[in-house]
Amino acid sequence: MQMYDYLIVGAGLFGCVFAHEATKKGKKCLVIDKRDHVGGNVYCENVDGINVHKYGAHIFHTNDKYIWDYVNQFAEFNNYVNSPVSISKGKLYNLPFNMNTFYQLWGTKTPEEAKTIIEGQIKEHGRKNPENLEEQALSLIGKDVYETLIKEYTEKQWGKKATELPAFIIKRLPVRYTFNNNYFNDAYQGIPKGGYNKIIDGLLEGIDVKTNVDFFEEKETYTTLAKKIVYTGKIDEFYNYEYGNLEYRSLRFENSRLDTDNFQGNAVVNYNDADVPYTRIIEHKHFEFGKQEHTVITKEYSEQWTPEKEAYYPINNDENQKKYQAYKTLASKESNIIFGGRLAEYKYYDMHQIIASALQKVKKELN
Repeated sequence: MQMYDYLIVGAGLFGCVFAHEATKKGKKCLVIDKRDHVGGNVYCENVDGINVHKYGAHIFHTNDKYIWDYVNQFAEFNNYVNSPVSISKGKLYNLPFNMNTFYQLWGTKTPEEAKTIIEGQIKEHGRKNPENLEEQALSLIGKDVYETLIKEYTEKQWGKKATELPAFIIKRLPVRYTFNNNYFNDAYQGIPKGGYNKIIDGLLEGIDVKTNVDFFEEKETYTTLAKKIVYTGKIDEFYNYEYGNLEYRSLRFENSRLDTDNFQGNAVVNYNDADVPYTRIIEHKHFEFGKQEHTVITKEYSEQWTPEKEAYYPINNDENQKKYQAYKTLASKESNIIFGGRLAEYKYYDMHQIIASALQKVKKELN
């Protein structure tokens, strides 16, 4: 018996935005999720008064005022600006690559001095047609920045040598000849006061939600409940891996509560060196300018993905894209299923892009 207009599989940002907008149009939605909480990867866990980003750092940023206004209807945002710090061979460097970074590397004080060094290194080490990530990076930024701040970090991130990684991973690198440590150029940036759960709870207000539900274990039951399905999980799993597994990178998080009011002085600190097993340490209280006498840190490890692990970053090489296109062709033939989000579209999305995509799809569906 069909009790709902839409069954939404996955309570991440895409599913929650779709459910919210469909409900506003008078549609009845049921949202289900395999995890024991809603919010997907933006979920925050309150640990002794500190909002811990359970699935890695999430900093909201966008140039789209409509999207910014959209999220602000659910939560007030603070003015947090992402200014990560990177540690390489015991030295600290500012990110993204800017005049502070160049001064830390070479002692240069003017844009002209820094440009001269970078352009000289590109001329010496760059390639006209880079064939791998290392050649691409050398062609964009030169040897010193690449070897100090890119090479080992990237190899840890992807679990492969830079010479084995495709060049397209870094189509461009943010290089600024100003003393500006703001990682994003976007006009709007911040963290919701009280954490992302406020936004998710606002989106799902008045909507039926069930957690701890594995769609594939109870597929026959749940598909009979709604006229249409909005599916935000892995597209290859939906089609029972007919064309094989799509590949991802996974992450592992190691949390610690420490009896100090300030562990590292910054929300995000990257660790470049290959002999440090984690890629970065996140100190969550700094996202919301916390004054607690204790702190919570998370060491983030990049790992090879296996089907029992969380899928975070799609590996969009030629082989995987070919498989995805085959799945996408199957999906295009479905009349009662809407595929959306990072896993269903096998595409890396920032939060503002996910929201925009969900708004676009629900508008197309309901108009």
